[in-house]
Amino acid sequence: MNKIGMIDEWYPVGLFSQLDPNGRDTWLMGEPIRVAIDGEGNPLVTGGNGRVLAVCVRYGHVWASLGKPDHDLFPIPEADQPGRRLVEVGVVRVRCSPLRAVENFLDIAHFPFVHTDILGSEPHTEVQNYKVEIREEEDEVWATQVKFYQPQAAKSASGGITTEYMYRVPAPTCSVLYKTCPPRPSEWDVITLFVQPLFEDVCDVWPWMALYDDDTPMTDLIHFQQTIFLQDRSILENQIPTLLPLDPGMEIPTRADLTSVAYRRWLKRHNYTYGAQLVAQ
Repeated sequence: MNKIGMIDEWYPVGLFSQLDPNGRDTWLMGEPIRVAIDGEGNPLVTGGNGRVLAVCVRYGHVWASLGKPDHDLFPIPEADQPGRRLVEVGVVRVRCSPLRAVENFLDIAHFPFVHTDILGSEPHTEVQNYKVEIREEEDEVWATQVKFYQPQAAKSASGGITTEYMYRVPAPTCSVLYKTCPPRPSEWDVITLFVQPLFEDVCDVWPWMALYDDDTPMTDLIHFQQTIFLQDRSILENQIPTLLPLDPGMEIPTRADLTSVAYRRWLKRHNYTYGAQLVAQ
């Protein structure tokens, strides 16, 4: 278990709207923590030994770090755009590596088989060419020019469309997805996956969205996204090996795995190895 490379990163530990003065007990990278609210209404996160952790609030969530972050939480400018619906989806516990959860979010090849008649369908199974890069200035993984036919790309979509995507990995256990916005074709819908690493093989996943959708009830938006992720959970909990392999020779990638390959290379470069398997066993 090596969490040194990830100790100074920010991690989601709860919804700000659900903070309780009595506190909520949870875990962060194997350490017991308590998430509460102080007398002035500010979040308070303490470690197992009572030490106060670094904390911030953004995108409706409380974020904490076991170390000493030397950077602010990554920006999502769309979160501040007027007219967007900010959707707190809640939390889903998954018995898998937190890095596996992010990698699965980056994979579009499984759409027709796992999210049949929603995000994909047969015979539309081909993954077209797309571009992947590690942007050095931002130090982030990006995949662009991703296109895929989807029967129902969003709750607001009235029929099948070819959806364009951009994937972004700004932190080891977080991913941001930009996708075609049916009501406003000139804008992007934003869907995120914020992953709290409880242990190397168990995580809490906190999806969050920033959408242009004035018609769909909030409950339906939440249920739509929960349905998608619950379909993924059964796949995630049965992956072998449980931890994410970082050795290029341990799994054979295809063209559809370009983003995964870049993500693994980026993790290895930064020693982000909590939840990873470094050598074949």
